[in-house]
Amino acid sequence: MSDELVNVTIDGMQLAVPKGTPIIEAAKQAGLLVPHYCYHPSLPSPAVCRMCLVEVEKAPKLMPACVTTVAEGQVVHVNSPSAKKAREGVLELLLINHPLDCPICDQSGECELQDYTFQEGRPATRYQEFAKRYNPVEDFGPDVLYVPNRCILCTRCVRFMEDVADTPVLNVSERGDRAYIGIAEQQRLDHPWAGNVVDLCPVGSLLSKDFLHKARAWDLDKTASVCPGCTQGCNINIDTRDDVVVRIRPRPNLEVNRHFICDYGRMNYRWMNRGDRVEAPLVRDGGRHVATDWDTALDRIGQAIRGVSGSAVILASGRTSTESLGLVRLMLDGLEVTAAVQVPLGDEAPLAGIPGLALRRERAPNLAGAELLGYGVDGGETWREVSSAGLVIVLDAELGPEEEAALAAAPGLVIVLATLMPEARNAEMILPITTMAEENGTYVNRDRRIQRFQQAKAQPGMARPAWWIAGEVLAGPGPDASAPSTAAEAFALLGERWPLFAGITHGDLGYTGRLLTQAPAGVGSAR
Repeated sequence: MSDELVNVTIDGMQLAVPKGTPIIEAAKQAGLLVPHYCYHPSLPSPAVCRMCLVEVEKAPKLMPACVTTVAEGQVVHVNSPSAKKAREGVLELLLINHPLDCPICDQSGECELQDYTFQEGRPATRYQEFAKRYNPVEDFGPDVLYVPNRCILCTRCVRFMEDVADTPVLNVSERGDRAYIGIAEQQRLDHPWAGNVVDLCPVGSLLSKDFLHKARAWDLDKTASVCPGCTQGCNINIDTRDDVVVRIRPRPNLEVNRHFICDYGRMNYRWMNRGDRVEAPLVRDGGRHVATDWDTALDRIGQAIRGVSGSAVILASGRTSTESLGLVRLMLDGLEVTAAVQVPLGDEAPLAGIPGLALRRERAPNLAGAELLGYGVDGGETWREVSSAGLVIVLDAELGPEEEAALAAAPGLVIVLATLMPEARNAEMILPITTMAEENGTYVNRDRRIQRFQQAKAQPGMARPAWWIAGEVLAGPGPDASAPSTAAEAFALLGERWPLFAGITHGDLGYTGRLLTQAPAGVGSAR
């Protein structure tokens, strides 16, 4: 597409859209969704389903909206009688042999065949025989099942593997009414991004083994979030049922991940459902820890920090929000602080057809945010600082045997903010905090794009976000204390210290985030 604009009229609405825009995309700007199956904005368009036929004045026949580009003065009728009759015929043809097993199909409630049949189809079939009732199932790979009788041959899965994943293992086998999606001999659908074929399938033909029979679409609460798997920062929806995360799916963001997520990120949710959580503030009483209320715990942590002199160490998880990292750092402003985040490493897995999109080696979603706040990367040397620090704060970092030994030998005050119960018997306090699925906050990805994630499930017990704890300590005791009560208020405090965040609010970020640029001179301070 070019910058040149052309004027078109779609169902009576006049629009100016870039030259080269397909009619199906131009119609979206007019508030019209042209029904379609084979078309997808991130895949090449073969125009094989014929569902998106529209009437274009002066054209000799109905035109497929997915491959017909706009032209100057073009007049398009999406809902003309001839276009609607054509789409009705396509739906009737698809339903001839489609098994009517919606009650047992995982796609029910999210099925485009259901939606378009209800919206545009015939009220009853002209065929007397029932559709096929049997459903052979093929195992395509580690997480993908294929039900050929439900397949409408839109070929989205084939095009994704060929043109986007650059791994052509799927094909259309046979011809005519015998055609089905086949897999190359001796091949498995085990590509690191293969799970996207399940999202792309408009019907219930490709299924996820992990989600199979877990929930109906109408049982799920869907929450906009950011993938905690790596530094790419892919946009996702977290689907929960009864406060349990059951599925992660991609959320479109053309600047970050387009419409896709990797299988690692897709399956990286079970830790959000762990039941062995710290649910109440624990303070040390002799050789044991006892539960207390937040007022007592906050008063004690404030007194403890004010009584520390010398240096302090913060070791944080790479999944910690920008708000929590910043406010915990501000909480120790009077001390000489060494701060670092843990960055687990793994293999990088790029998606060949989308430049700049990959499962990144650094499995820490907020690494860039931590670095902007003055945190380094923990390479083991941080724990050597523990032996001489007057205060050690562990912010949900994972503790292996070596870390636990270093923490047990720490001469200074140890405060642990954790989601899971740690092996830290000498900790002065163990405070329960929430995971990213249980709070609002932001991450900064590798491109310095700051993005919001939303709370998807309830906080367990008395757990609170780490920024809330630090904010209460910063505000101090007393009726006049002003502590942040929301993540947006906590984020606003960051701009007072770090100029890069000044003048930005959660509302400015929307659902797709924004790139961080250097703050103008004189804004904020860098104490």
